[in-house]
Amino acid sequence: MIGIAFFAVLGSTLVWKICKLRRDRSNVPLRQVTWCLAFAAASYLLTNPGGATGFDMVAGRGTAKVWQNILLMVALHFLMRFYLYSASDRSVARRRAYWEGFAVAAAVAVVAALGASAPSGAFVGSYASYDMSVPQVAGFYLVAGLYMCYSLTAGCWWTCRYARGSERPLSTGLWLAASGLFGMALACAVRAVFVIVRSQGHAVSHPLTIGAVLLLVGSTPLFVIGVSYPGGRVRVAAVGVWLQHRRTYHQLEPLWALLTGVYPQMVLPSVSKTWRDGLLARSVHRRYHRRLMECRDGLVRISPHLGRQEDGTGDLSSSAALAQHLRAAAEAVRQGASAPSRAIALAVPHDESRAADVQQLVAVSLALRNIRPDDVVGA
Repeated sequence: MIGIAFFAVLGSTLVWKICKLRRDRSNVPLRQVTWCLAFAAASYLLTNPGGATGFDMVAGRGTAKVWQNILLMVALHFLMRFYLYSASDRSVARRRAYWEGFAVAAAVAVVAALGASAPSGAFVGSYASYDMSVPQVAGFYLVAGLYMCYSLTAGCWWTCRYARGSERPLSTGLWLAASGLFGMALACAVRAVFVIVRSQGHAVSHPLTIGAVLLLVGSTPLFVIGVSYPGGRVRVAAVGVWLQHRRTYHQLEPLWALLTGVYPQMVLPSVSKTWRDGLLARSVHRRYHRRLMECRDGLVRISPHLGRQEDGTGDLSSSAALAQHLRAAAEAVRQGASAPSRAIALAVPHDESRAADVQQLVAVSLALRNIRPDDVVGA
């Protein structure tokens, strides 16, 4: 269950980065982190029994373990490239990325050669059961582990540097990611020591092996959560705004229907093309702001018919009273009555904030919804 949740977070983060990259194809750091997540997701698929078994059936027994480590090494390489392009001048970053690419290519070549030359079935099973006295197996895990330790340590250093100069929520996500990177680097270093010990014919106690595995397993989701946290928090806040705008849009329906029924020409043209547009965040926000403008425009147009109430023959201070007079004024306009007064301000907010303005409009609209026909006063 934890593995499914982790892959869901990793997959959703990858999709989110791909969508951002499609809108900003020239963003080199974003491209690097997208590739990092893509290779990490591919590597994680091969850690699952189903994915590893299927891959072994096609490519040969134990091949999944070799490719899992290669994909993870490449993912960490792109993580380093992300920091290089984020913190350095483009020309400097390109030169450094060239040497880093040469380093990962050499490490991958050595790991692939060792995996290919290992005896059949050498990588079948789990890490704890592998025979490290076989030179190819020991060399495979030692080279892969040392490269991962190097790249993770560098990534942790860069992440801590960025976290110290960032503000929340970005700094929170960076510190979580740095903790995950540190834990993974430490686990790789410990496992490299275990490889050396086991290659010499010595045994490593089971609790130590389990401890290293738990450190690695716990640090990986922590890193992914840290990377996803800032964007996830922004998305959660965006969903809250979307829900609020959608709710307010429907709450303004009675006021909007009354005013547009009297002044249909003030309705702004709609740009929605399909039913999907009604579910998109941009469409909801656009319709919300358009309805606010239409309600305000309608109140300005109908206000001359309520001017005499402001002069003392009626009360316009409360939302309920204003709603009653709006009903009567709308009926008078439909019957062709001319405006008996000048335009006045209606539903005036307590302050100049947008939230106070929306609150006043919603209050009048909800009051309109609760009015019965016999409650309407004369205009």
